[in-house]
Amino acid sequence: MSLLEQPFVFVDLETTGANAERDRITEVGIVEWDGNEAREWSMLVNPGTPIPPFITKLTGISDDMVRDAPSFAELAPALFERLRGRVFAAHNARFDYGFLKHEFKRAGIDFRARTVCTVKLSKRLFPGEYKHNLDSVAARNGLLADGDRHRALTDARLIYQFLVKMRAEHDAETLEKVLDEISRPPSLPPGVDPELIEAMPDSTGVYQLIGEGGEVLFVGRTDNIKKKVLAHFGNNLRAARDKLLAVQTRHIEWIATAGELGAHLAEIRLLRELQPLHNPHHKHSDDWYSWAYQPNEDGTAQPALVPAGEADFGQVALYGLYSSQKEATTVLRKIAEANRLCLVALGLDRGSRRPGTPCFGMQVGRCRGACVGKEPLLTHQARVCAVLSKFRLRAWPYKGRVVIREQNDSSSAADLHVFENWRYIGTAGDEVGLATLLETRSEPVFDADIFKLLTKYLGAATNLQVHPV
Repeated sequence: MSLLEQPFVFVDLETTGANAERDRITEVGIVEWDGNEAREWSMLVNPGTPIPPFITKLTGISDDMVRDAPSFAELAPALFERLRGRVFAAHNARFDYGFLKHEFKRAGIDFRARTVCTVKLSKRLFPGEYKHNLDSVAARNGLLADGDRHRALTDARLIYQFLVKMRAEHDAETLEKVLDEISRPPSLPPGVDPELIEAMPDSTGVYQLIGEGGEVLFVGRTDNIKKKVLAHFGNNLRAARDKLLAVQTRHIEWIATAGELGAHLAEIRLLRELQPLHNPHHKHSDDWYSWAYQPNEDGTAQPALVPAGEADFGQVALYGLYSSQKEATTVLRKIAEANRLCLVALGLDRGSRRPGTPCFGMQVGRCRGACVGKEPLLTHQARVCAVLSKFRLRAWPYKGRVVIREQNDSSSAADLHVFENWRYIGTAGDEVGLATLLETRSEPVFDADIFKLLTKYLGAATNLQVHPV
């Protein structure tokens, strides 16, 4: 039976946000169509969570409106009967289908359907047009919104009108071919369950490609998990790594995050723990070092090498991060030589046993003579401070632990990241998890990548909210 001969259901949802794993449905609107007759149905849904103000402003659906509405679990059996056995059509179908998959799963129902995305349909039938959002599609095709836009049934009606009009304006063979192509399941490696792809969110996060023996092949970070994963298995793979992944992958796992910081943190953790086969391997050290330098009144101060993991970034001025003592010493020597600082005065070289003998650096023009008093020690010390200031690490700007709330701009989802003294303690998804996390008293290790990541985000204009504990 051709696709157009099968019964359709045109679906639109209103939700508390864009993250199918964390947000919830607030309204369902559907138009059932058997090719001739259409029937409509809609229902408000109590999401069990507050509706963000920007969502209420967009849809007009408020907490008061859904307070006495049934939950999705209460609606699920009846809704499933309306959807079962029909072609599922929606505008940006991955969004609506993904939300329903997650909600049905929570209700203990396995929902599957062949999907038609009317965004893809519009792009295929009108390739010369730039915009394919529902407002543009409606205006271009003279579709009438019978009701308030961004309400579920109104939008479902527009989607239904669009397909009916396309059937009237295009020959059946052409339209059938396009519908078949855009509803065809994506190309996947043998053994990968297509349901995994359907369950993936279109959101920020990290993913793991896993081999037949359970080995982790690759860890990736992205702003769209589903889109990025599918890109690994396309038909036009050129990179040798992607070709190997397409052959070797048997399972996929992912972690959806509220934003980029959470995705970066998850990626760093997974790369450390899993050592994926196809990710570039970079040197990682658990023992980072930094130079501490505290000038004194007579100018005889020398830099002291301290383990960064033991340093209090709020109390001590630290300069540079190095993965070994050897690297730290080598870099400081090069800095000293480039700026004609005395290696003896810095404690990096021994002076001559004969008093008043210049160091080797002075003999070859790389020292101004602090070793023999030609350059006053206080002058030398001032130059050391000026040179090192370029490498000074940012001090921890808080008195203790902080919670950094990362809010998704288009969702009610948020991640609560806990840090102390540049060390990452963990992430919670809600206040209950946060309370448990804050009770943790184990001292996390210092990680240079976490330090660099956090200083970058705290120094930028972001949607992060910092709350001292």
